Amino acid sequence: MIVVPPETGALIFDCDGTLVDTLPLYLRAWLGAFDTVVGHSVPPDWFRGRGGLSEQMVLDVLEAEIGRPVDRPAVVRAARAGVLADMHRLTEIAVVADVARRFRTVLPMAVASSGSREVVTASLTCTGLLPLFDSVVTIDDVARPKPAPDLFLEAARRLGVSPAACLVLEDSTEGLAAAAHAGMRGLDVRVFIAPSRG
Repeated sequence: MIVVPPETGALIFDCDGTLVDTLPLYLRAWLGAFDTVVGHSVPPDWFRGRGGLSEQMVLDVLEAEIGRPVDRPAVVRAARAGVLADMHRLTEIAVVADVARRFRTVLPMAVASSGSREVVTASLTCTGLLPLFDSVVTIDDVARPKPAPDLFLEAARRLGVSPAACLVLEDSTEGLAAAAHAGMRGLDVRVFIAPSRG
């Protein structure tokens, strides 16, 4: 069980790979988008370790690899459509979602994700988690994705708490770095969820 320190004044959760297991959905969707829109296939392992990257950061890596620009809006549209089409397959990550349920009436809570509002809202709605949170901040609300601190600072602002009072639950290196840059304590949930993924 994840233990929340008693001095915590607010909880901020990443979404993808932390609250919900969207990573398999993103994998299928991005592979399909690369294949159909870009005409370039990559193996599933291409995404290993890139789960914390924003859409534009993923495209930065792809363009650097293939040596040419791609139609970014078209790739993003196709990838998002693929994720949304697969939303019925989405499951929550219970060990983390249970923390949100335990603290719903105890602490202010927000979601802060480098994902799009469209996909993040759909993910939280599909799994029934959306009503647990006081605010949802996405890449559509800030200038810079993680590892910049923008998402977490905006979440703290909306919750009305100081960054130092916040505990961030994250599953990526970029997200944990963003928490540190925001002056927040970060909790790496991968040690809790890895065994359940097989």
